[in-house]
Amino acid sequence: MRATTRLTLTATVSASAMLLAACGGGSGSSGSTGSGDSAGKQGGSISVRGCNPENPLIPGATTETCGGDVIDAVTARLVHYNVDTAKPENDIAESIETKDNQNFTVKLKKGYKFSDGTEVKAKNFVDAWNYTALSTNAQGASYFMEPIEGFADLQAEEGQTPKAKTMSGLKVVDDTTFTIKTTDKVSNLPERLGYSAFAPLPDSFAKDPKAFGDKPIGAGPYTVESWTKNQAIVLKKNPNYSGANKGSLDQITFKIYQDSSAAYNDVMAGNLDVTDEIPSSAITADKYKTDLPDRNAQKEYGGISTMTFASAKADPAVQNPKVRQAISMAVDREAVIKSQFNGTRTPATGWVATTVNGYKAGACGEFCTYDAAKAKALLQEAGGFKGKLTLSYNADASHKDWTEATCQSIKEALAIDCVATPVVDFKTFRTQVKKREMKGLFRTGWQMDYPSIENFLTPIFATGASSNDGDYSNKAFDAKLKEAAAATDSAKANELYQEAEGMLKEQMPAIPLWYPKSTIGWSPKVTNVKISAFGKPDYVGIKLK
Repeated sequence: MRATTRLTLTATVSASAMLLAACGGGSGSSGSTGSGDSAGKQGGSISVRGCNPENPLIPGATTETCGGDVIDAVTARLVHYNVDTAKPENDIAESIETKDNQNFTVKLKKGYKFSDGTEVKAKNFVDAWNYTALSTNAQGASYFMEPIEGFADLQAEEGQTPKAKTMSGLKVVDDTTFTIKTTDKVSNLPERLGYSAFAPLPDSFAKDPKAFGDKPIGAGPYTVESWTKNQAIVLKKNPNYSGANKGSLDQITFKIYQDSSAAYNDVMAGNLDVTDEIPSSAITADKYKTDLPDRNAQKEYGGISTMTFASAKADPAVQNPKVRQAISMAVDREAVIKSQFNGTRTPATGWVATTVNGYKAGACGEFCTYDAAKAKALLQEAGGFKGKLTLSYNADASHKDWTEATCQSIKEALAIDCVATPVVDFKTFRTQVKKREMKGLFRTGWQMDYPSIENFLTPIFATGASSNDGDYSNKAFDAKLKEAAAATDSAKANELYQEAEGMLKEQMPAIPLWYPKSTIGWSPKVTNVKISAFGKPDYVGIKLK
């Protein structure tokens, strides 16, 4: 969902991914990852564009990029994803071993410390994962623990008490060793363990989770100094950091903006050092390249932009699959990309990003190809559509223009009254989505958590999954996911996941729109700025000139 994959705030830029690209010279071309100059100095402070986290800064509660950017800087996990390639590399883990893809033994590096100086031990992982999994703790990323044996016993309906508080599949062997047993075989479990939900929690977390959420303690290169709501989150270098991914800067301040244009203008004026979002007004005609010469970069990443249909509970009017398919066919993706994104998108042909392991073109079939005549005929076959179709978006990022253009395309093809509808900010937007208050369509995006086709399917479309915002449920789809997860051969697993993806076009729970590229800009005072394989600035790697 974020960390990776996380639900994404932006449309003009990022959310997480995997594209092998060499460091460029900041030319702004589609292959560029950033300045690539590693010769900066040590120390100093910078400010970067931030946004309001949806939840307290607890790894298991953070499933979107606003909080995720901070969590990524302040936590370390068993696995670290390579900045350039997203390849999993051991971090806190000394080793992760299995002979059957169901029983795993994890050994930790000795002496790895949290920012409070305490050592990271096996129990810090086991306790953290159990906390995240327990339904009464209402952690948004709890679904990531589902493969572990005993997860079901930690789940209960609201107001009910779970059967257990700890998963039977997790066992502490000693301070530096623990074991994981999964309910079924999971071929890519080690690959998943770099996602932020799998971060360890210090012993102090249990004493006051609320205080921790405001000022988390992690084992990453930075630690949270302060969080002033709606204003800024200040990070300081972690004096006890034990890993290999050290930061150069003494301080990174995430200045919270309600408008991407304001952040962009501040970068041009030298009042902000890095923005991870370029407004559509600057994307048009490549204006950002003139505004920020040699201080911009663009890169494709493992993400996708979509529109999700409201659940049956929220809006019965958009449940007919033929209506959904007709609306998808009514979106002229090429035209919207040309007019709103200056070609910095590629029309989506399915629900999985092009840069991840297992991608296969064409999963959506004809329903992702613009054809006004076929769309109109399909809508008539479905009995038409009455009333207004809303397309909701968060107004604190650059979504207004493209949502209006998309609605216009639907209007012209289907004569449906489609209205782009703003919601004040991302936090409010996500709250309405979670409460199933959204009607019609609402914008969604996905930034990979780990580089696998599975990450674009299970967390978003599996029955009851944490990011299944449209409440899609298909027993055959769920069964295919389970079959794929049990495959011991990666090629066979990918084939099965591709079969599952192909089922989505039957009910069209979400409309694939386009595969985005991350576009960023920075001030003259910083160097070594580049876009990670997940489509975000590598904040930890930035230096002052």
